[in-house]
Amino acid sequence: MASQEIRLIPLRGLPEILPGQDLTALIIEAAREQGTELQERDVVVITQKIVSKAEGRLVDLRDVTPSPFACEIAETYAKDARLVEIVLQESRRIVRMDHGVIITETKHGFVCANSGVDASNVPDKEVVALLPEDADRSAFGIRSSIMNLLGIDVAVVISDSFGRPWRDGIVDVAVGVAGMSAKRDYVDQKDPHGYNLRATVMATADELASAAELAMGKLERVPVVIVRGYDYPQGEGKATDLVRAPELDMFR
Repeated sequence: MASQEIRLIPLRGLPEILPGQDLTALIIEAAREQGTELQERDVVVITQKIVSKAEGRLVDLRDVTPSPFACEIAETYAKDARLVEIVLQESRRIVRMDHGVIITETKHGFVCANSGVDASNVPDKEVVALLPEDADRSAFGIRSSIMNLLGIDVAVVISDSFGRPWRDGIVDVAVGVAGMSAKRDYVDQKDPHGYNLRATVMATADELASAAELAMGKLERVPVVIVRGYDYPQGEGKATDLVRAPELDMFR
């Protein structure tokens, strides 16, 4: 159920994240320094980029030798062949290539541009960030650490920016979830006029990721937002629960 008031609290002051750093400790410290102690039933939304940095999911393009296929794609679409090689390595399959865009299905099952490989917000221009190996596992680990250190129950959502097949522009979606159901199912419930809902399932974790992005922005260096006051659905969901089954995906 929706609450009367939902707060989005951006955490400022986090340092540049380096491989091997304790991300949970940095988040808790930043919250305390800001006077924003984490509370029971908060949702901690964290950008994929800093999770990937902490986990060392970075690739130096200077160490990449592109395959002939990657070179062919790069020449056709005026791309860096080394980057194309990493995109291919991170994918299960190429969904489509057109207009200089490579849409792939990642090893996680997500369909997105460039397998989620990203060069933005990485200090070295020759280094790119990959999606976490298992962002659901990453979210579970961060949540467990928060619960152990602070003794409170929170949910964690790891977010990333994805395009959408039906609409222009990108929005943040959940690529990792822990401590909540990723969806809220309204099927067989009645609306205020008595209509029986037959197919309404809300992607709650995606909604939280998108809401948090409003407080993050893309250039403000705010990679963590606390969502407070939202009565999120109970459960042990995963971001992979939001991946549409192939037989129901009309865009495959």
